[in-house]
Amino acid sequence: MNKSLKVALIIIGVLVIDQCLKIWIKTNLAYGEEIPMFGQSWALIHFVENEGMAFGLTLGGEYGKLALSLFRIVAVCFLFYYLRLLLRSKEISFGTIASFSLILAGAIGNIIDSAFYGLIFSETPYHGGVATMFPEGGGYASFLHGKVVDMFYFPMFEGFFPAWVPVWGGEHFQFFRPVFNVADTAITVGVLSLLIFFRSFFSTQADEVLGGNNEEEQPIADTATDVKPEQAEG
Repeated sequence: MNKSLKVALIIIGVLVIDQCLKIWIKTNLAYGEEIPMFGQSWALIHFVENEGMAFGLTLGGEYGKLALSLFRIVAVCFLFYYLRLLLRSKEISFGTIASFSLILAGAIGNIIDSAFYGLIFSETPYHGGVATMFPEGGGYASFLHGKVVDMFYFPMFEGFFPAWVPVWGGEHFQFFRPVFNVADTAITVGVLSLLIFFRSFFSTQADEVLGGNNEEEQPIADTATDVKPEQAEG
């Protein structure tokens, strides 16, 4: 199996799992509904939607939402182009390529939500009930203005910061608060893999850049020292 086929399987696999789970969540759970995972109270399927970035981070307003969606599309185009360059290289490990594939798959997964979910789903009621797919009256938002479906929630422990902690002393905290999805997980795993296991990739890229610059720099001849003795004597 060649590298290109493996990359395609990684991307397709992530997208299928991501979208199947999101569609099931969207059409079967009410907003805010929770299902314990493996019988644990700290591991939950918790349905929420967000209009912003990974892990529920937001970029406010309609224009902010549009700008974020367009940025995602540009980022995906760049990642796709860069991944093609990596596939052509014989010196890049497949682990590095697989990490970039996970990042690309996760980015595409969230773009699908932003671009199309507003067109194909009805609005999720906030007081019970579930959304419907392909509603008669049309979707809840225009192209690129859909909401991203999140579902994984791990509130492992919570408490209060000690009073001596600067800024947050005495305030309530919870770990892990963000709610995320399969696409967010793929991006996170891809980035952490690059930083932890494939750091040599970045040093190699830096060496190539510095080496290329050094090759382009030609020493300037010293006219005073390069004069031949015959020329000096006149």
